[in-house]
Amino acid sequence: MQGYRVTRLDEVPVIPPDEPGDPDWRPLQHYLRLEAFGANVYVAQAPGVALIGEHDERKSGQEELYLVLSGRVRFTLDGEEVEGREGTVVTAAPEVVRSGIAMEAGSSVFAVGAKPDGAFESSWDDRHFEDVPRAG
Repeated sequence: MQGYRVTRLDEVPVIPPDEPGDPDWRPLQHYLRLEAFGANVYVAQAPGVALIGEHDERKSGQEELYLVLSGRVRFTLDGEEVEGREGTVVTAAPEVVRSGIAMEAGSSVFAVGAKPDGAFESSWDDRHFEDVPRAG
């Protein structure tokens, strides 16, 4: 490997939804073999899809950043609703309860997270990636 990789988002395999109404998931961290931070893209095929399920990161200690890539997303952050359009960046400390709902079909969010101490540990289970190849 040459120390860098250039990949188009549409080249990253999609993990199809587990349940109807779940988003498509492009597992950037897994596919690109990233170890320092988690990174994923979630895409809604319909309005009302939870792109970011309600959760906090108290257990993992991760800070998270969300970037709306397309469409509109209604974020709820400790009970406060904020609408994000393409280009909106939202950050959340570990203790913040957060979620993000697509307001229109095709809405997508790039999510990245890591612990402030720099010791990243994925919270995803290997079973999610059984059929997902890795680049290179």
